[in-house]
Amino acid sequence: MAEIRLTKVEQGQTKIRNVPIAVTPEGFWCCPSPVVFQKSLKSQNPLNKPKSSSPPPKTTVQKKQIPLNEKKPMTTTIRPAITSEDQITFTPDSPGISEPIVPERVPRPKVEHVPRKVAIEFGEPGTSDMKVILLGKQGFCVKLSLHKKVLLEHSSFFTDKLSEQESRLSCLEIDDCEDVEIYVETVGLMYCKEMKQRLIKQSVSRVLRILKVAELLGFNSCIQSCLEYLEAVPWVGEQEEEKVVSSVLRLQGEGIGVTPVLKRISSDVSNLPNDTISHIMDLVLKSNEERGRREMKSIVLKLLRENNSHPSYACSADICNETIYTSCRSCLDSLLSLFKLAAEPEFADKPMDTKELVVKQIALEADNLSWLLDILADRQAADEFALMWARQQDLATLHSKLPIVSRYHVSCITARLFVGIGKVELLPAKDTRQLLLQTWLQPLINDYSWLQHRCRSFDRKVVEEGIGRTILTLPLEDQRSFLLAWLGSFLKAGDNCPNLQRAFEVWWRRTFIRPYADGQGNVLQSDSSMTSKQ
Repeated sequence: MAEIRLTKVEQGQTKIRNVPIAVTPEGFWCCPSPVVFQKSLKSQNPLNKPKSSSPPPKTTVQKKQIPLNEKKPMTTTIRPAITSEDQITFTPDSPGISEPIVPERVPRPKVEHVPRKVAIEFGEPGTSDMKVILLGKQGFCVKLSLHKKVLLEHSSFFTDKLSEQESRLSCLEIDDCEDVEIYVETVGLMYCKEMKQRLIKQSVSRVLRILKVAELLGFNSCIQSCLEYLEAVPWVGEQEEEKVVSSVLRLQGEGIGVTPVLKRISSDVSNLPNDTISHIMDLVLKSNEERGRREMKSIVLKLLRENNSHPSYACSADICNETIYTSCRSCLDSLLSLFKLAAEPEFADKPMDTKELVVKQIALEADNLSWLLDILADRQAADEFALMWARQQDLATLHSKLPIVSRYHVSCITARLFVGIGKVELLPAKDTRQLLLQTWLQPLINDYSWLQHRCRSFDRKVVEEGIGRTILTLPLEDQRSFLLAWLGSFLKAGDNCPNLQRAFEVWWRRTFIRPYADGQGNVLQSDSSMTSKQ
C-alpha cells in the first residue's frame, strides 16, 4: 500500500507525521483540508517538554511565548513505517518554502518564522520523479511527490508545462492556488482507476469544486466523471441547481459536451410547455377528487404567477391565454347544459342520487370557471371573460328557476368579476360593465344570503366595494338606475342584500350637490353637438 506523509518543516529542523488518509494500490484519494492540517498542528504537545507526574504551574508569560503551532506532532500511521522526506533544495525566496531539509536536529527557530508546509506522496514510496509545489493563501504550502507519466497521461495542463521546459524538469511551482485542498484531491484522482466510485459519496458542491479544478488542469476523464455524477445525482434546492447549471453552461461554452446534464432543465420540443400546460389544466378541470383538485388548483395558480414574472415567458403568454379561454368556453357550455337539465319540470321527480350528482357537477363547473378567472386576472387578460359572462343571458334566466342551493355557486363568478373591476385587475369596456350589471346584479342579490353563509372564500366588504365601484364607473344616468334598483332590494332584505351605501353617497353628491354643474353641463352639450356634426 502506498504511504502518504504529512511533514511539518521548521528552519533547520525536520518533523514528519503520517497522515490518516485513505490510500489504495491505485494511489491517493481523500486529502485532508488545510483546516485539518492546522488542527493537527494545534493538537501537538510542546517540543522538549519534560514529563512529570504533575503539570507545571501555568503563567501568562508562558502562554504568550508558546503558540499552538509549536507543539510536537502526534504520530498516526497507516502502516508502521516512518521515512524521512527527500532532500530537495528550493530557492530561498520562494514564498512558504523552508531552507534545505537536513536530518540533524538543530535549535528550534522562533515560532513566527516557521512556515506551514505539508508534504504528500502519491503512489509507491520513493518512486516519484516530479515535485509540484502548491502555494495557497496565507503562506500555506503543499508539496506533492508525483509521477510525470501519470501527469502526462491525464492532464493537458501539466503536459503543456512539461513540454515548455526541459525533460529533466523535476519541480514545478504553482502560485496563488485558490483551493489547495481540492487541487490535491483532484490530482489524487489521476491515480484512481474508478473515479465514479470515488465521487459517489461526495456532495454536489464538492464535486463542482473538483470539476472546476479538473477543468483548469485539462483532466478530461475527471470532467466526464463529474458530469456523469451531476447527471445522476438529485439537485437539492434552487440554489444548488443554479450552481450546477452555471458550471455546466460554462463548460458548454468551451466546447465540452454537457447535453445529458442540461436535458434535466431543457427540452428540444418547441411546443412542449404550452401543450403540457394545456394537458395539466384539462386534468385538473376534469378531476372529481375534491381535495386533490383543490390543492393542484392552488399549486398551478402559484406557478403560473411565477411564470408571469419572467420576461422570457411573455412570448408564449398569448398562446397560453387561448388555451385558458378554450377551457372557459368548455366549462360554460357544460354549465349551461347542467342548468337546462336541472330546470326541467321532470327533474324534481328523478332519484336523489341523480339530483345530487347534477348539483355537484354545477358546483364543480362554477369552481373551475372561478379558477380560470383568477388565472386570467393575474395575467391581465380577463376582459374577454367579463364579456363572455355578461352575455350569458340564457344562464341568468335559468338561474331563477333553480333552487338556491343548486345555483349559488354561479354567483361567486359574478362577485369575483366585480371585485376584479373594483381592484383594476381587468378593464372591460363601458358596454361590457353595463351589460354585466344588467345580467347578473339581481341574481347576485338573490343569492347574497347563501354566499355569506355557505361560501368560505366570500368576503362581503370586498364584494360590496367592488359592486359599488363598478356601478360608479358608468354614466350618471346608469348609476341612478342601478342604485335605485338596489335601494328597493336593500330596504326589503337588509343584511341579506349587498350594502352599497358608499356608492349611493357618491352618486348622491354627484347628482344633487353637483360641484361641476355649470361648467360641465356646457362642456357635455358642446361635446354632444360636435359629435352630431361629425
